[in-house]
Amino acid sequence: MNLMPNKMPNKTLNKPSNETPLLQVSDLTKHFPVGSGPASWLSRQHSSRQLHAVDGITLSIQPGESVGLVGESGCGKSTLIRLIARLIEPTSGKVIFNNASIGQIPVGMFSRSPYRADLQMVFQDHSDSLNPRFTAFDTITEPIKRLSPSHTKPQLKQRAAELAQLVGLPSELLSRFPHQLSGGQKARVGIARAIALNPKLLILDEPTSALDVSVQAIILHLLKDLKQQLNMSYLFISHDLNVVRLLCDRILVMYLGKLVETGPTDTIFNHPQHPYTQALVSAIPSFAAMPQRISLTGEPRSPINPSPHICRLYGRCPKGDDRCQQVQPELRSINDSHQVACHYPDTL
Repeated sequence: MNLMPNKMPNKTLNKPSNETPLLQVSDLTKHFPVGSGPASWLSRQHSSRQLHAVDGITLSIQPGESVGLVGESGCGKSTLIRLIARLIEPTSGKVIFNNASIGQIPVGMFSRSPYRADLQMVFQDHSDSLNPRFTAFDTITEPIKRLSPSHTKPQLKQRAAELAQLVGLPSELLSRFPHQLSGGQKARVGIARAIALNPKLLILDEPTSALDVSVQAIILHLLKDLKQQLNMSYLFISHDLNVVRLLCDRILVMYLGKLVETGPTDTIFNHPQHPYTQALVSAIPSFAAMPQRISLTGEPRSPINPSPHICRLYGRCPKGDDRCQQVQPELRSINDSHQVACHYPDTL
């Protein structure tokens, strides 16, 4: 089934917005220590080995904006969104949400913070993210009970019915357990739970990847409608560019812990500047603008203690030369809305 829209929605972000961002991430970093085994003589030698999962990411999301985050498996997308959602602690950097520095709130306390209601997440595997002992009703109302305990039982029932209707879940399924629901129904339960408290930002971690293609299309159109109805912002993570193109105003391209290109959706698809972005776009079978697939040969560089002087794509990039292994390119502006981290970007 073709998930591409017949006509691209009008993009409103081709010029900078003067509005205060809903989310501001500054130089966000997450390094994981790499174990060296039980041998004590190795401990000192390898004690500084760090896996750079997220390495100095800076981004922002405006109120009502939908931003897509793309990149191949292992590039750090899931780690980045867990840092933003305050599920894990960063190594360094700042997370400002709704004018508050939520990065200063310990992870263990953030689940009880008032900011949790405004920042919710839809997880990738709907089966694993639902408590098998909870009915659909229990799952949907759990965040309300935790973060808005003043609700009475009649109010919870009414709210659950409203949310079920909003996501297209038949009310008679509210009494069922996850194993009694289809994949699409479990996806609707997970979405209803995430929007139960009317969040300002919804983080979606590949929410359709485990679903059949026909169900994917239905859920994607549901998410598009919910964004308009509830005026939420989205941070949408996917490896499927067709999905991102349908839902997002702007795209962030990530490779080995760093952002390599950002820009409006139309620009990224029609005028990609970074060789990695060009390869991603060329891999879409039906994309007519770049019919010839671009191959990135060679092996990815190691994310363990990567050199700060070498481009992360060096060794796979068709444009790589001596400069690329001496100076790592920084993300720089091509125009008001388009940034790329490459010494030799294509000219617009």
